[in-house]
Amino acid sequence: MIFTQVELAPADPILGLTDAFKADKRTGKVNLGVGIYKNEAGLTPILASVKQAEAKLLASEESKSYLGIEGVQAYNDAVQSLLFGAGHQVVKDKRALTAQAPGGTGSLRVAAEFLARNTKSKTIWVSNPTWANHKNIFQSASLEIKEYRYYKAETHDKDFDAMVEDLSSAQAGDLVLLHGCCHNPTGIDLTQAQWKTIAQLCLKQELVPLFDFAYQGFGDGVDEDANGLRVVADTVPELIIANSFSKNFGLYNERIGAVTLVGDSQESVVKAFSQVKSTIRGNYSNPPAHGALIVSTILGDAELKALWERELKEMRERIAKMRTLFVETLKSEGVTQDFSFISRQNGMFSFSGLTKEQVAQLKDEHGVYIVGSGRISVAGMTKENMPVICKAIASVL
Repeated sequence: MIFTQVELAPADPILGLTDAFKADKRTGKVNLGVGIYKNEAGLTPILASVKQAEAKLLASEESKSYLGIEGVQAYNDAVQSLLFGAGHQVVKDKRALTAQAPGGTGSLRVAAEFLARNTKSKTIWVSNPTWANHKNIFQSASLEIKEYRYYKAETHDKDFDAMVEDLSSAQAGDLVLLHGCCHNPTGIDLTQAQWKTIAQLCLKQELVPLFDFAYQGFGDGVDEDANGLRVVADTVPELIIANSFSKNFGLYNERIGAVTLVGDSQESVVKAFSQVKSTIRGNYSNPPAHGALIVSTILGDAELKALWERELKEMRERIAKMRTLFVETLKSEGVTQDFSFISRQNGMFSFSGLTKEQVAQLKDEHGVYIVGSGRISVAGMTKENMPVICKAIASVL
């Protein structure tokens, strides 16, 4: 008997919270834990652009044959266009190659395994705090994890000087995980000038940036959110990007992402990419088609792309409105503590500053579920549930 020797794994800090939420029988409960966009009706909609693309695919699809290891080429080309923009030198010089992968998580895991198996890079620096699953992914690939300071609780803002100080001690060849935009969990991003500093630091220290780019378009705009990545790509000869279309296309259960390698030359990136493909072959062999075909159909059609950009803008603006409403509603509930920093953050998440004890009290006494770190999914807030959320927070402060 071998299974009887296996110990029970601890619940995932985010998905386990969703399980507890589903088991809660109370009416009026609110889930602000998992990072899923909700509209004003509290639903996760299928975008109209996605529906129209699927209709086109249904009418034209002729085969369910396997894809190649790297996936749909039109999709991979579209990924590079979104990441780097039209005419970027990296694309012109054919220094970037992209492989479709199962979501942002799958993209990160492919990147991590490729690096661990084929390079001398065995250490990865991640921000403190970072997405709860990052450490699980990198540890599973046998990478050593070190942290750089990013958030200063006293000011509810980033601590850029501390970030630079910590990364200045990194060794040549170390990896640096960077959130391309809408930092998860803080919602606090680097400025353009700060991105330039990080790019120069990576160049000087010979560090390899690994971008987690899961929220493009949820911050300031599709191109605006890629500015930091493009600054680094202009400066650093080698980098990796793991991106996802779960959020900005609403394709959560299609698990559609990509891993993109940028090398210092076309020859070197072709060699490296062959090992990325080898890593994929030994894992899931080749990716599913549907999500990639949806994305490439939308981005390859001017009308559908314009519709998608409008829908993405609506989602981004709704989240921004919820940030403002959250701050205002807390004030109306008599909260004197300053929460104005919430309105200055970007993307789906905010680092609220609530303690673990307060988070537990919110769940146990009020049915309001947020992650133990105090991260709140602003995308789950609506005008209807806002009074419930803010009354509960006011009662535990």
